[in-house]
Amino acid sequence: MFVTVETAARTAPAAVIVAIDGPAGTGKSSTSKAVAAKLGLGYLDTGAQYRAITWWMLNNGIDVQDAAAVADAAAKPVIVSGTDPAAPTITVDGLDAVGPIRTQEVTAAVSAVSAVPEVRALITDLQRSIAAAAPRGIVVEGRDIGITVLPDADLKIFLTASPEARAARRSGELKGKDLQATDLAATREALIKRDAADSSRKTSPLAKADDAVEVDTTELTLEQVIECVVTLIEGVSAEKAGLAR
Repeated sequence: MFVTVETAARTAPAAVIVAIDGPAGTGKSSTSKAVAAKLGLGYLDTGAQYRAITWWMLNNGIDVQDAAAVADAAAKPVIVSGTDPAAPTITVDGLDAVGPIRTQEVTAAVSAVSAVPEVRALITDLQRSIAAAAPRGIVVEGRDIGITVLPDADLKIFLTASPEARAARRSGELKGKDLQATDLAATREALIKRDAADSSRKTSPLAKADDAVEVDTTELTLEQVIECVVTLIEGVSAEKAGLAR
């Protein structure tokens, strides 16, 4: 799914921290970036950080299936994330990792690496520090943001969609990036497998926070999802500004 965003079309009246969770293929990244741009907020793709540390592990010969080895190496890479929604960046030890972290090799290994408690603790601390430093507020997207990373976020949103819709979107994303695209059925099965791994891990599983607003994107266009989320944020932001007076 693609969208052209207007970087300063609307401005949230008060700084807010927004947590957007949900499984892959629900439109989290496209929605989060567009919403942040519309409202002048920062943007953080937490999944990219887990992909970045996974990429480093693979490049440095760490057996990603060996949790102890991953834990021992977790603190070594230096990961820096830019929060401009128009051009989000991520570097590992000073190297641009925006492209390399999206390979199929990284995709296949990221669940194992992200399930290691030491990895999650380090990345969670990094994510919290980035969110706390955002001067005008930030949209943070991932799988455990509302429950674990930012449980006190001003607004929590959980995006969902049917496996079929998610598979179609993810296949389109792969083709659009000139990566090797699997067939639709295989993509659907891979997403379901990833959901199971993320939802059943002991540390910070994928789950909807009790106070999160659930948005089913199956039958919605990207523009409709964006408008829905923007409206939710503007409401919370206006309420926060009123309480501050």
